[in-house]
Amino acid sequence: MALAIILIPGPTVLFVVGRALSHGRGTALTSVIGNEIGALVLVVAVALGIGSLVERSVVLFTALKLAGAAYVVYLGVQAFRHRRSLTAAIGGTAGASGRSRARDLWQGFVVGITNPKTTVFFAAVLPQFVDRGRGHVPLQMLVFGLIFVLIALLCDSCWGLAAGAARNWFARSPRRLAAIGGTGGLMMIGLGVTIAATGKKD
Repeated sequence: MALAIILIPGPTVLFVVGRALSHGRGTALTSVIGNEIGALVLVVAVALGIGSLVERSVVLFTALKLAGAAYVVYLGVQAFRHRRSLTAAIGGTAGASGRSRARDLWQGFVVGITNPKTTVFFAAVLPQFVDRGRGHVPLQMLVFGLIFVLIALLCDSCWGLAAGAARNWFARSPRRLAAIGGTGGLMMIGLGVTIAATGKKD
């Protein structure tokens, strides 16, 4: 079930691809790690019963969704604004510092922990596989969630590597590189708007 859902491109895949096209493989892979750390926090929250509260509260769910959407739009706008400076970044002079990687990790974490679809999946789907007769329900939830996160880490990393390779090919032309960087930014903006505009209101 987890593999089937993860393989279908969704918000996380679009975010990772957009980051790879705008900033390269390193940023994409760091964002993937941050995203999965955020998912792990969601797993713990759901295992402890907090996730069901978010799922049942229209206010909390909407606030979570809009916060994540706004942040993705912000990252997309930043990527689009700086699309013409990508050539220098590919040259290796930018994005290599620990501070930059920490920022990429944080941005991925924020997107991961504010992903309402992941929250609902953990809260609504994972409990169906729990065997309450065996006890230790929170531990079972944690194990299932960890399996989900590990599969997502592998699949999302593949998306980031593939998109990063395509970006490197575009890097042979500054004009093409600016275009692909702008495309990545627009993808993230579109993703943020879609997250904000879709989903059940109740």
